[in-house]
Amino acid sequence: MNTFNVAVVQASSIPTDSMACAEKAARYVREATANDAKVIVFPEAFLGGYPKGNSFGAPIGMRKPEGRDAYASYHEQAIALDGKEAALIAEAVAESDAFVVIGCIEKDGGTLYCTVLFFHGSKGLIATHRKLMPTAGERLVWGFGDGSTMPVIDTPYGRIGAVICWENYMPMLRMFMYGKGVALYCAPTADDRDTWLPSMQHIALEGRCYVLTACQYLRRDAYPADAECALGDAPDTVLLRGGSAIVDPNGQVLAGPEFHREAVLYATVDPRQIVRGKFDFDVAGHYARPDIFSLSVDTRPKTPVTCITDAGDRGD
Repeated sequence: MNTFNVAVVQASSIPTDSMACAEKAARYVREATANDAKVIVFPEAFLGGYPKGNSFGAPIGMRKPEGRDAYASYHEQAIALDGKEAALIAEAVAESDAFVVIGCIEKDGGTLYCTVLFFHGSKGLIATHRKLMPTAGERLVWGFGDGSTMPVIDTPYGRIGAVICWENYMPMLRMFMYGKGVALYCAPTADDRDTWLPSMQHIALEGRCYVLTACQYLRRDAYPADAECALGDAPDTVLLRGGSAIVDPNGQVLAGPEFHREAVLYATVDPRQIVRGKFDFDVAGHYARPDIFSLSVDTRPKTPVTCITDAGDRGD
């Protein structure tokens, strides 16, 4: 396979207007494809927003009315998989043969999920991944994904998968991705700490894969002045400072980290680097010890309601 270009988009979402945010994402898709990017990765919760600093009025043992109002507003900006926001992005992606990975807040009934959407050229939305384990206070507003949405997708650019934010600290999930032969490991995140990049370098080395990590550059003025924010109310307060980067299978940083602005970062992927790296370390191959360690993964969907008819047939 020949070399090709990839991009990570470090941009602020528009958390109060998911359609405007989808239009912004479509513009970035067109910009990146105009620069010949074949794989484009956006941050966690780009569509729908990452509510940094919002407690949703929920001290232990209490739910305040204003917190319920905040959740209702957040639910309103979440997207449906068959909605107009996803359709708009699919339209932009269809103009090229690019593969796009973008984080969103997905609504399914009354529950919200932190989800990654996978778009590919004219095929449109081809797969999703729901975050398995929301972190800390995220559990208040996001449901838990199950093993049925952990795709590693064959593409002309190699096998692509996505692991969201602190899912990247789940060793067994990483091993599942390596076992599926992930070549382009996408890591949409809201972690902008100095410790994030070393983790991405570790994963690149561990999996002998390219890692594309994208985080928002987000300021307080993206939200209404009366929105709760524990980080303060000054409009120019930076809630998420970015830190997006692209790392090669040797752990070398090819682009980023960028901490000061919205930006699109580019790098060139050479698929031979993946094979060259696995010469001496293939964590799911010759360097594994299945006689000692094994991993069992349940990829069945877990639905809360299963109907059993009189005929004994099961249906959802």
